[in-house]
Amino acid sequence: MSTLSHTEAFNPATGESLGQVPKNTLEDIQHAVIRIRKAQAKWAAYSFSERGLHLRKMQRHLIEHGEEYARIISADNGKTLADAYMTEISSAVFAFDYYIKHSSRVLRERRIKGSHIFSLFTRNRLQHVPMGVIGIISPWNYPLAIPMHEILMALMSGNGLLYKAASETQMVGQVIQKIVDAGELPQDLFIQVNVAGRLAGDAFLEAGIDKLFFTGSVPVGKILMKKAAETLTPVSLELGGNDPMIVCAEANLKKAANGAIWAGLSNSGQSCAGVERIYVHRDVYKPFMRLLKRRVERLRVGHPDQKGIHIGAMTTSRQQEAVRKILEEAIAQGATVEAMSQIDETTEQALPATILADVNHQMRVMKEETFGPVIGVMPFKSIEEAISLANDSDLGLTASIWTKNHRLGRKIASHLEAGVITINNHLISHGIPNLPWGGFKQSGIGRTHGELGLLGMTQPRAIVNDYLPLNKQFYWTPVPGFVYRRWVGFMMIVGGTWSWKLKGLLKLMFGFKRL
Repeated sequence: MSTLSHTEAFNPATGESLGQVPKNTLEDIQHAVIRIRKAQAKWAAYSFSERGLHLRKMQRHLIEHGEEYARIISADNGKTLADAYMTEISSAVFAFDYYIKHSSRVLRERRIKGSHIFSLFTRNRLQHVPMGVIGIISPWNYPLAIPMHEILMALMSGNGLLYKAASETQMVGQVIQKIVDAGELPQDLFIQVNVAGRLAGDAFLEAGIDKLFFTGSVPVGKILMKKAAETLTPVSLELGGNDPMIVCAEANLKKAANGAIWAGLSNSGQSCAGVERIYVHRDVYKPFMRLLKRRVERLRVGHPDQKGIHIGAMTTSRQQEAVRKILEEAIAQGATVEAMSQIDETTEQALPATILADVNHQMRVMKEETFGPVIGVMPFKSIEEAISLANDSDLGLTASIWTKNHRLGRKIASHLEAGVITINNHLISHGIPNLPWGGFKQSGIGRTHGELGLLGMTQPRAIVNDYLPLNKQFYWTPVPGFVYRRWVGFMMIVGGTWSWKLKGLLKLMFGFKRL
């Protein structure tokens, strides 16, 4: 492919260069889709077991090079090595197992029984047909785990792939290319391109992809959806969250405090489904805050390669500055810093983990996606108030409830407006590949992962085979008047009251011999 220039990758913790990746032109994308479509036609003819053999090679390669690739993720994204391996490498390894083993069960052709008299003499079958060319535009916060799930779903369901890694994590994009190459897929079935993020969505859609999977911001998602409407190209959008955590009076407070640190502060808080706001029952608010304060103040933020560092650097200076502004604005509006972690000031693009008290829903820190290591905490009086506060957002990706009363937890969960609700944990479901992933409201549309994700990679096709050996069906045009009248009688029997059923039976019997 021709190139315009290069994208240079930098370590966000040190600023050092990690390498360069050639950029592609918009014409390259047009040509790529044509090539992928040819390869996909052959790949769709492979059996599920044949596709699985190729993916198993990819999985073995990932396991063998897992620590090496985790170091690349850490250097490219800024997260710690443990975070990179546990949440990205491990998540992808588990995903391989699920999709290789279960795709045939979910997507196999199956017989569908008829539901009424019209289908008495038909044999119906349902097929799941690959979409064709799937476009994936992935984010920089989980640059391997998020796209790998979608890549695996697309491949196992018989699709070809046009893929773009985030410009900020191009080194991880190269890792994904090595994993795919290890699978020895048909040539051109998977093509990765590097174009500016602001151009990618339009370029993918104009090149004629058959479905777009995008993970990113709400404003960009809306633009892509509008663009996709021009060609009625289906889209799956995961657009972030402002996820609440509800701590009930009878919760295990130590577990809840540890869970808040894990789900709200790991990856420097740069998790779409991370905890950003906590609501604690007033009876346990003070002891919970003491536990949280003690644990947060022991955390060390800095260069992820340094010993004893718990949280690494933020991936981009732009996001670092955005979080700093939201934090400063909240403090100016009356929020107080309840706890702050230690920080290595020599580490570039690092922010201390910060817990805020005295917050309210007029502050952006509680209303918008912060996407950084900042958590606001508020007390609540009743479960009804907690539910109302948790639902007071335009976003609804995930939420969590912390309680020893599991019946209460399930009751609260049934009232929360989010795509995933977790009880006594958070940020875990993305790593459970058989569960659907996606959100309510402006957190996006569509679902990935699990059975729903596999089905979303295909189009349903129904095949109806009529076995009745007649030259003409009674409902075919032209329909004689006496047939129409008797048919009305039959409908009265099917759905009417008892008096109507009797009238319908008389209508039907009166003309039965002629019918």
